[in-house]
Amino acid sequence: MDFLEILPSLINTWVILAVLVVIALRSAVKFVPQNTAYVIERFGKYNKTMEAGLNVLVPFIDRVAYVRTLKEQAFDVPSQSAITRDNISLVVDGVLYIKVLDPVKACYGVDDYIFSVTQLAQTSMRSEIGRMELDKTFEERESLNTAIVSAINEAAQPWGVQVLRYEIKDIDPPRSVLDAMERQMKAEREKRAAILESEGARQADINVAEGQKQARVLAAEAEKSEQILKAEGEAQAILAVAQAQAEALEVVGRTAATEEGQKAIQLDLADKAIEAKKAIAKESSVVLLPDSQSSAASLVAESMSIINKLNAGK
Repeated sequence: MDFLEILPSLINTWVILAVLVVIALRSAVKFVPQNTAYVIERFGKYNKTMEAGLNVLVPFIDRVAYVRTLKEQAFDVPSQSAITRDNISLVVDGVLYIKVLDPVKACYGVDDYIFSVTQLAQTSMRSEIGRMELDKTFEERESLNTAIVSAINEAAQPWGVQVLRYEIKDIDPPRSVLDAMERQMKAEREKRAAILESEGARQADINVAEGQKQARVLAAEAEKSEQILKAEGEAQAILAVAQAQAEALEVVGRTAATEEGQKAIQLDLADKAIEAKKAIAKESSVVLLPDSQSSAASLVAESMSIINKLNAGK
């Protein structure tokens, strides 16, 4: 047989072999993305887990059975009904954040780990809400979320997944309960407003009374200061008058010791005696003529004798 005759068949054979090699290489070489795990089975049995990077399989023997992402995933938890401790029916929904820690367990430990964890979240949520009263479900969402996460993680350990967070999105009580809560909140607000108003009025009365008290204290202190100043002024005036009188008497005394002073005293006494007589005569309807003992000269003489005695005594 001529070589040229068999050449086309050889070419076709080599082409087929090359295609088979390419296919084999393509199926044998796997590039695993970051944060992704490939679960490999050999003859239907788990063989290994390929991580991110370049990996090699045995063609036609090994196969990629499962692809699991290792990223954190968020799933909606469908709305469901739950009954609180005080027998109030609520409709609650939430969001579940989970992460695959063990791809093998997530593949072989449970059929659908997402569905299983979601169902577990719903049952745990109903159980936790059943332990609380209605008011506590609104006030303690954080503790409720933490309790649900703890319950899910305890049950989901064989599935190779971890629940990172559970967040309640909405809590919808019945309309009648909402109306009662609105009335309660309105009454509470009115109560706080009345308390604040009464506190304001009481504080205003206290401030007014305190102001009046301080005004009276200040007025009393001012009056006291005024009286003290007035008394001090009067005392100083009395002292000044007494000092002036003492100085005047001292001057009069020194002057009376002289001859001119004696004459001046006699003249002054005579004038005062005459003035006294005139005053008596003006005020009385009966005029008595003076005798020798009541004349002005006798009065002056008597006064001078007294002064001379005083001077002699010195």
